[in-house]
Amino acid sequence: MTPVIIAFVVFFGLLLLEVPVAYSLLIGTSVAVVFGGMVPIDIVVQRSFASTESFLLLAVPFFILAGDLLASGKLGTQLVTLAARLVGRFHGGLGQASVVTSMAFAGVSGSAVADASGIGSVLIPWQKREGYPARFAAAVNAASSTIGVIIPPSIPMIVYAAVSNVSVASLFVAGILPGVLVGATQMALCWWVAKRNDYPRRSQPFDFRALVKDFLKALPAILMPVLVIGALVGGVATVTEVSVVAAVYALLLRMFLYRDLSVGQLVRTLATTGIATGVVMWLIMTSTALGWLLTVSQLPQHLSQWFLAAGVGGFGVILFMNVVLLVAGMFLDMPAAILLLAPVFIPMAQAVHLDLVQLGIIMTLNLAIGLFTPPVGTTLYISTALAGEKIERVARTLMPFYAVSLVTLLLVSYVPAFTITP
Repeated sequence: MTPVIIAFVVFFGLLLLEVPVAYSLLIGTSVAVVFGGMVPIDIVVQRSFASTESFLLLAVPFFILAGDLLASGKLGTQLVTLAARLVGRFHGGLGQASVVTSMAFAGVSGSAVADASGIGSVLIPWQKREGYPARFAAAVNAASSTIGVIIPPSIPMIVYAAVSNVSVASLFVAGILPGVLVGATQMALCWWVAKRNDYPRRSQPFDFRALVKDFLKALPAILMPVLVIGALVGGVATVTEVSVVAAVYALLLRMFLYRDLSVGQLVRTLATTGIATGVVMWLIMTSTALGWLLTVSQLPQHLSQWFLAAGVGGFGVILFMNVVLLVAGMFLDMPAAILLLAPVFIPMAQAVHLDLVQLGIIMTLNLAIGLFTPPVGTTLYISTALAGEKIERVARTLMPFYAVSLVTLLLVSYVPAFTITP
């Protein structure tokens, strides 16, 4: 156990010194291996590179590319317009539109960061012009954009599948109901907050013809998750093959239907995809090395035996995992946290007969909450920057969103029916 203790002491020490997470993981693991004397240091390098040699992980860059292509063009604007048309006339309408747009974008990008920046750049200024407080607009965007990693396709779920050997199709289907539930509760919260505080309400009358017209314009994006889930559940293609089809589909839409993709934009999109993929793969490499060290030290087995001996039971084990994940999500990127903690939690879940698909959704929801929680909430920082607000004010406005997110998390954690699998 000594090498594990060394690894975590060095890791958290470097985090406090603001060393990037990936480098902290790699240095912590290397120091532990060298001073712990468990194995030669070259084993760390071998394990790190071996983790990226997965056909499944090829889906990551293609889903990133597909999402970037669709979200950055006219189609992204069409989704925002459709959402505003659907719910804009209700109390908190533009806040609800932000949630609806995030749910639609979730089926396109699979990335909360992409949704936060793409949707927020349009809807946060729009809400401010309509008279909504900047802190409310930022809070809604920060919380709702995390739906992008819950509703499929989801890049964190692909990473979890690579670690757990769970079917990606099962994870994607299991994420639909929790994602919709998160979206529905956030919409209800927007309505309640806006009504209570008397936020401006749009007086635009309902126009069914305009709604149908906007729906048809946004239909190509709406079909994306149908294409992905249908192909996976139907056994037509693997997740990697589906991701390639999704990227080609997005490219053809931009080139021939919307005709708004220039050569320069394509080059920038490819460059962005390459950088984002490199970041994810680097995190996977460094996280896997430490995860392997935990496995070799048999920490997961020791924890499982301790919980069983203590008579904590399934309820206590799930509560423990939730607390650890919520704290980890406040400091770690999602891929790093999944790769670091999944090898620890999987044996514990199996010991209490918790389905590994349900565990994957629990991990995703917990870490999604961390994305809009200080001190390292990525979507929170993006949204506050776009709104020109202070993080403290936005974080206080987010308190009801934390509450409804935790309610959804408890339902998913303790009611297996909320993670429906094929």
